Amino acid sequence: MAKGEGAESGSAAGLLPTGILQTGERPAQVKMRKEPKKKQQLSICNKLCYAVGGAPYQVTGCALGFFLQIYLLDVAQVDPFFASIILFVGRAWDAVTDPLVGFFISKSSWTRLGRLMPWIIFSTPLAIIAYFLIWFVPDISWGQTVWYLVFYCLFETLVTCFHVPYSALTMFISTEQSERDSATAYRMTVEVLGTVLGTAIQGQIVGQADTPCLQDSNGSVVASEGANRTHSTTSLKRTQNAYLLAAGVIASIYVICAVILTLGVREHREPYEAQQAEPISFFRGLRLVMNHGPYVKLIAGFLFTSLAFMLVEGNFALFCTYTLGFRNEFQNLLLAIMLSATLTIPFWQWFLTRFGKKTAVYIGISSAVPFLILMALMESNLIVTYIVAVAAGISVAAAFLLPWSMLPDVIDDFHLKQPQSHGTEPIFFSFYVFFTKFASGVSLGISTLSLDFAGYQTRGCSQPARVKFTLKMLVTMAPIVLILLGLLLFKLYPIDEEKRRQNKKALQALRDEASSSGCSDTDSTELASIL
Repeated sequence: MAKGEGAESGSAAGLLPTGILQTGERPAQVKMRKEPKKKQQLSICNKLCYAVGGAPYQVTGCALGFFLQIYLLDVAQVDPFFASIILFVGRAWDAVTDPLVGFFISKSSWTRLGRLMPWIIFSTPLAIIAYFLIWFVPDISWGQTVWYLVFYCLFETLVTCFHVPYSALTMFISTEQSERDSATAYRMTVEVLGTVLGTAIQGQIVGQADTPCLQDSNGSVVASEGANRTHSTTSLKRTQNAYLLAAGVIASIYVICAVILTLGVREHREPYEAQQAEPISFFRGLRLVMNHGPYVKLIAGFLFTSLAFMLVEGNFALFCTYTLGFRNEFQNLLLAIMLSATLTIPFWQWFLTRFGKKTAVYIGISSAVPFLILMALMESNLIVTYIVAVAAGISVAAAFLLPWSMLPDVIDDFHLKQPQSHGTEPIFFSFYVFFTKFASGVSLGISTLSLDFAGYQTRGCSQPARVKFTLKMLVTMAPIVLILLGLLLFKLYPIDEEKRRQNKKALQALRDEASSSGCSDTDSTELASIL
């Protein structure tokens, strides 16, 4: 509120005859009743409730990312070619749903619950049903591919209806940049913890089951109905039930986290946004967003680094099982990576605050390269593999935290350059995820096809040398190349710490001006009603 406006209101009230004033109301009470909005400080409870909402996406995404490929190949016994189709189409459809959901959210009106919360609430029950059915093996061998494709795509659609509004919620929990950064650090800690839960629950429950494999008398892998058929069928059924049990536990966590998020977080509108008319159209907003240079450069940089980590995620279980020979240890190795990542999230939050986000990107993500090289060169050694897993978790933490911490800075920069273009937050978040998911779908589909061409044997106790070599390339060399390309592109990203400070001051001035204007209008209305 401007100082002069307060003085004028006080003078006007002082000149009014006392009979015009409402009974028991003093002139001082007619004075500015609305003060400028205070800074939106978030309590630790608010930040925790917000952070918990990120767990469902990571718990389910981690279980699907690490285990769906090996589940389709060795448990559901889907042909590798059709498995690659399921994985590619599912990921590609998942990518397409992000801008679609972003479009519909941009058309949504503000309700008593907010504009984003209704999407989160109504998508949750349907999502957990679809997720459970992904891990169910139907007794229809001719329609298995269709079954998994339908429910995988359905779940990805519903979880997008949860995750896109949740991601955009970052911009509405507070107008303070520092509070959003702090809440994002809480969120990333819980999300990495969610990946730990997804890895632990899925890996430990499934790991207890004796997943059967077949080999002939010469030790070579076969896919026939050979020896120990009865034992193999019983073991396979036990493994299928283990996957269902893990799905049930993860679905329960999904529901609990959604309830905590809904009860503990409230959306806030920007002061200057509330004074404006309807949001701009989706396609005009999309055109403005895609022409915003910092956004395009941020996407380009993180697209390649995200692909690198997703390639490792998608093939790590098969790599540990067949290339390294740790069939019964891969779930524990995954757990070591995710625990290490969880514990180092606070370190990276301190690091980016102290040295800047771009510096954190270069050091954090590039630190994975030496360990990937070591993994490619070393022989099968369990102790060294655990050391590499713990060290790699440090880089995984940086890859989790930094993209979501930097995206709000890009949106702030956009708001300053396009102050009348509000309601574009879902577009920023949905298309950011779209490009990453689509590319990851392509990479995962290609990697599964590569295994098929290399001669992958379903339910094999071992694999041909070509399959082992292909897995090593997919988990080590390909990610290294992608990380280096991503860091090279990221040098073009223009928002450094000095630019962030300038944007913060400019945005605060805009909010103060909007708050002052809003208060002045309210006082004029009150004086008119009194007269």
